[in-house]
Amino acid sequence: MDIPVFDTDRDREDASAGADEVSALDAYSRVVTGIYDAANPAVVAIEVGREREGPAMGAGSGFLFTSDGLILTNSHVVRGARRVTVQTTGGGRHEAAVLGDDPHTDLALLKIAAASALPSLTLGSAGTLHVGQLVVAIGNPMGFASTVTAGVVSALGRSLRATTGRLIDDVIQTDAALNPGNSGGPLLDARGRVVGVNTAIIAGAQGICFATSIDSVQRVVLQLLQHGRVRRASLGLAGQNAHLPQRYLRHFQLEQSGAVRVMEIIAGGPADRAGLRVGDLIVGFAGSPCGSIDDLHRLLDLERIDRDCTLSVLRHDREVALTVRPTELTD
Repeated sequence: MDIPVFDTDRDREDASAGADEVSALDAYSRVVTGIYDAANPAVVAIEVGREREGPAMGAGSGFLFTSDGLILTNSHVVRGARRVTVQTTGGGRHEAAVLGDDPHTDLALLKIAAASALPSLTLGSAGTLHVGQLVVAIGNPMGFASTVTAGVVSALGRSLRATTGRLIDDVIQTDAALNPGNSGGPLLDARGRVVGVNTAIIAGAQGICFATSIDSVQRVVLQLLQHGRVRRASLGLAGQNAHLPQRYLRHFQLEQSGAVRVMEIIAGGPADRAGLRVGDLIVGFAGSPCGSIDDLHRLLDLERIDRDCTLSVLRHDREVALTVRPTELTD
């Protein structure tokens, strides 16, 4: 009869490894529950109606980031609404005023009246994030209030196209599950600080979700507080992306392989007054290369409004420099 031989050293190692795994999972759970307990009171549910007395027509999430009632959410949650109602996790219901809305970054700023100090979240910085880092999302997916999901930062520095056609830059990709209704809720780091505003998912995909970086959000919030909108410059033209032939790149010593082809010019607008023509290829603006419409959008910021700028244009195999004074972009 064979007598079994036990490897006590291996048994001890396996037991130790199992204990380490349990300890790590316990630590992970404590972090997530701690974030949720601290942050959830500042997360709100948003109901939107098209008629002042009508039923809710849409829903989303948001979060308080000041104790006097300022709330961040997505533009697509509240845009076009005639009535916005906010419900706090404590059960309170408040009529909310839309202080500012920017569909180009899909962000909106709301305000509710506060009789006393409200719970609020601390805004962190996405600049300290690393791929693989733990993040937590809280919101109201499909109407299920106060839902928490956890995951990791899947990628940083993504770009996402808004419904207006402009790119939202500095987007965080995460696998923390988001669903309709999560829009506008906070993405939090392990210290419970907001590092992003949950914005979008890819329909049909799993674990591919996006949040606008809180660093970009804070720049937008400042303008929404000051102006109720984000002020941007406009040239008064319509264009499309164009690929440049290699001979242009060599001859004009261009840094980029693309340009913006002018397709339409608004009569009396900045481009018209500067002498721009339909068919011109814009390759530079204000001393920076311009290889696409997205590049031009980024360059047409607040600082360019009502200031003379140089447009570098290719016209009939010649490079032409034009002086243009952008005006403020309107809806």
